[in-house]
Amino acid sequence: MSKYDIIVLGSGPGGYVAAIRASQLGFKTAVIEKESLGGICLNWGCIPTKALLKSAQVFEYLKHAEDYGLKVTDYDKDFNAVVKRSRGVADGMSNGVKFLMKKNKIDVIEGFGTLKTGKKIDVDGTEYSADHIIIATGARSRELPNLPQDGKKVIGYRQAMNLDKQPKKMIVVGSGAIGVEFAYFYNSMGTEVTIVEYLDKIVPVEDNEVSKQLERSFKKSGIKIMTSAEVTSVDTSGAGVKATVKTKKGEETLEADILLSAVGIKSNIENIGLEDVGIAVDRDKILVNDFYQTNIPGYYAIGDVTPGQALAHVASAEAILCVEKIAGQHVEALDYGNIPGCTYCTPEIASVGLTEEQAKAKGLDIKIGKFPFSASGKASAGGNKEGFVKVIFDAKYGEWLGCHMIGAGVTDMIAEAVLGRKLETTGHEVLKTVHPHPTMSEAVMEAVAAAYDEVIHL
Repeated sequence: MSKYDIIVLGSGPGGYVAAIRASQLGFKTAVIEKESLGGICLNWGCIPTKALLKSAQVFEYLKHAEDYGLKVTDYDKDFNAVVKRSRGVADGMSNGVKFLMKKNKIDVIEGFGTLKTGKKIDVDGTEYSADHIIIATGARSRELPNLPQDGKKVIGYRQAMNLDKQPKKMIVVGSGAIGVEFAYFYNSMGTEVTIVEYLDKIVPVEDNEVSKQLERSFKKSGIKIMTSAEVTSVDTSGAGVKATVKTKKGEETLEADILLSAVGIKSNIENIGLEDVGIAVDRDKILVNDFYQTNIPGYYAIGDVTPGQALAHVASAEAILCVEKIAGQHVEALDYGNIPGCTYCTPEIASVGLTEEQAKAKGLDIKIGKFPFSASGKASAGGNKEGFVKVIFDAKYGEWLGCHMIGAGVTDMIAEAVLGRKLETTGHEVLKTVHPHPTMSEAVMEAVAAAYDEVIHL
């Protein structure tokens, strides 16, 4: 039996990061992967979807070339080539993880791992043991009873990335990040898209003003949006799919070639031996303490299988904390109230901290500042005037409670707010920090200035 200091089960952005950090700290490390190194994020999630979205964005630029004083008379899309490029990007990233495993002298064990008592893992009949076992098996597309996925007409995000033919009509059920990103992509490619959202607004976790702006932008692009609506049944017996949608006005039948179910994710915790080992689970999540230890000594869990936000950067942060705690380093528990969320449709969405609604619900006395990109010189020059930056501060102490952005490139801007909140920056400190001109990031400073009645360019 092979013996290790640390074995990581799963090689996504939680698993492979845990393995690398463990190796850096001198642990003899192995990672077990049943499919492809990099997990869902690198192979079927974060990275290849961004490649698809970039192709859509370039296609949009070609459509609107005249807005920039350019004439492009002959252009078209090649849907299969777009998908092929996306897969190539994913393959390149997965190969990069293979290189990192080799560079850090991490053993990669291919196969399906099952946890055993006594800090052991069985991989397709071969047993391995370790002093510490980290579970990082991730998640997959959630299936609802009334929306069973057949992988052909009713699909999840994985199939949506790899269709061999572009659908003429698509229904997207759910308007979280996955739903709106694919809605934007397919709409930009020329597919007729309808979004069906159970709650009363799209991107429901976002600030209300952000949600309303995205709805305006999407409708302007030709996407049909149905909120406070529920798909109660689907019929796939014909050439396409018929979805029965229950709304406040009654029932409606939608017809399309494909229905994408984007109603959330399901943790991959089945058949990996949790019950045999006695690891506690609650509502589809493995229970852990602040440093990702389960109730059974020597077994840990990180990423989408735990109760924190199901985001790649959260999994990576948890991985590093978990391993450093095992190594005996002094580490602080992760602040889940300061995790940025990003959605990569056009316009992009990025946010951190409390929404206006959440701050008011807490009874806080707040200052709110908002700066529209229509007043930004860089946004005007770039032809990206949709959206805004919104900031929320505690009126008494100046604490930066929240920051919400929608517009071009905002996913690259949100880190300023995350860092500022981590360092307990006040609004006045942001105001006195010189921001470069002309940039989109100036809008952060301008929004803060608006909160304190010092805005110059509004």
